[in-house]
Amino acid sequence: MPANSTTRFSSRVANYVRFRPGYPPALVELLAREAGLTPAAAIADIGSGTGLLAKVFLEAGYSVTGVEPNREMRQAGDQLLSAFPAFRSVEGAAEATNLPGDTFRLAVAGQAFHWFDVPSARAEWVRILQPGGVAALIWNERYVETPFMRDVEALIDHYAAEMDSDGSIREAGRSRIPAFFAPSAFRLDEFPNSQRFGLEGLTGRIASCSFLPNAGDPRYDQMSRDLEAIFHRYENSGEVRFDYRTKVFHGRLGD
Repeated sequence: MPANSTTRFSSRVANYVRFRPGYPPALVELLAREAGLTPAAAIADIGSGTGLLAKVFLEAGYSVTGVEPNREMRQAGDQLLSAFPAFRSVEGAAEATNLPGDTFRLAVAGQAFHWFDVPSARAEWVRILQPGGVAALIWNERYVETPFMRDVEALIDHYAAEMDSDGSIREAGRSRIPAFFAPSAFRLDEFPNSQRFGLEGLTGRIASCSFLPNAGDPRYDQMSRDLEAIFHRYENSGEVRFDYRTKVFHGRLGD
């Protein structure tokens, strides 16, 4: 992972914990079938962040090891998941996880693949996965099919222009997914997901994006005012619905 990917979320941890979406249980059911998970199966969550993806597997009864290079994010994950004795976290990266080899039946990454060095990360995942183990790259993608979500997306595009000028962070490495799985095949499955927000939640959700102005940035106040105008345009009983499609790219990695 590039150095800036390790540090750029440090000031956004609180918003990430409070306002980022979880993951639908249906993706656990999908990957459990695909990987042949048993109750004793070990799962590696690479780039585990604040623990949102690990949580849905832990709730289903599996053991999860989270690998996270950012100290503040890792500590937030440890706190969020403190009620789950089947979770542990380690400092590491996708390319050097500090995990034992030939151990995990399933390795997952949620909202993190765009930071990976693909050849090095692939080799490391092959090393830690058991033969026949499954890899999954997962995103909660904004689903821009309502007027509210279209206006939010336009705001994001406008304010991301300086911090993500070439769109590479928002593209999130999708174009490199075939190279990660090659020469193996992979599949894409999708699930609906959503959150409901008041104004504070909507503001925090947008501010959790690493490519948008954060508190203290000269553009943050104007972005917040623009977002407030969008909120009041569409709110119903003080809330708006923020829509996603949870996308799961999954398959087996050959040596």
